[in-house]
Amino acid sequence: MSELVVVGFDNPQDADRVLTELIRMKKEYLIDLEDAVVAIRDTGGVIRIKQSVNLVSLGAAGGGLRGAMWGSLIGLLFLNPLAGLAIGGAVGAGSGALSGGMMDYGINDDFIKSIGDTLKPDTSALFLLIRKSQPEKVLAELSGFKGHVIRSSLSPEQEAKLQAALSKAHPPSPSEGVEAASAVAAQPT
Repeated sequence: MSELVVVGFDNPQDADRVLTELIRMKKEYLIDLEDAVVAIRDTGGVIRIKQSVNLVSLGAAGGGLRGAMWGSLIGLLFLNPLAGLAIGGAVGAGSGALSGGMMDYGINDDFIKSIGDTLKPDTSALFLLIRKSQPEKVLAELSGFKGHVIRSSLSPEQEAKLQAALSKAHPPSPSEGVEAASAVAAQPT
């Protein structure tokens, strides 16, 4: 069963940054995301929603393959399988794109909009539907980002661990950056 997690951030860029990190972790098999959505509320109060799964292209691809298969089979009946393949593929891709645009996959759009309406201006939120993960490794990677859990279906213990990891983050002060750079430069190579 998938777990839903919604994390809020105090600036509009962090939700995108965390999603980029999670996608990198997905490639390393540390997390398996079913769906991920970024909601950003700009300074004017307008909410932008970025879906990670493009349903129109997904529907067009699947519809095109099914249409090409059925078109070539029907084309065989009329002794013109190439025409059936081309026509069936085009019709299937068009109908697949149309159905993909109307489909709601993963996290409910109304839920995303309702949480997005509660965001303060110039902030963002990341909505995640997680199939499975390596919690310790994922939390260690996310501890560099400062955020707060808005909603989750995690157990209270897991949610507390996530909140603790997101609370640890603090941006380095300019003096810390200079000290770290001078320490690295002082090390012998």
